[in-house]
Amino acid sequence: MSLDVDAPSPPSLSTKVDASQYEDADVQGDDYRRDELEEYLEDGAWADAFDEWAAHTDLGEDEFAITRDLDMFEEYDFFWDSFADRVGYHAPGIPEDWKASEYHPDIDSWNTVSGINAAMTEFGQIVCDVLEDNYIDWEGEYEAPDDLPDFET
Repeated sequence: MSLDVDAPSPPSLSTKVDASQYEDADVQGDDYRRDELEEYLEDGAWADAFDEWAAHTDLGEDEFAITRDLDMFEEYDFFWDSFADRVGYHAPGIPEDWKASEYHPDIDSWNTVSGINAAMTEFGQIVCDVLEDNYIDWEGEYEAPDDLPDFET
């Protein structure tokens, strides 16, 4: 299936959330490089990822409209996980109490909720893959400390 809609704007990653506090992420370190990631998203990574995702998502236009109404794309968080040497993410989702809280008038089934939540997770992973494959080249930034012994062979 293909979704023919305009990409939403990339999220602002200026969040002060400590990424290690997310229940859906296991992150070590504290240099999340959000400013750099946000710049990459604005420079095209977000649009590239959205095009890739939209080309094969199972999300229909009605469900996509719900995500837009709820500003879900603005709630993504992306961060650098230096320990794992990868981009991590926190995807937005519709909470389990959606029915009791009347979360959105067009959400009428668990099928809709699970479809949206799965699509949001899938998109987050695609964004990470696009960033890592096409934008980030941080492995080459390692600098050995000055106090390493000088081994001669």
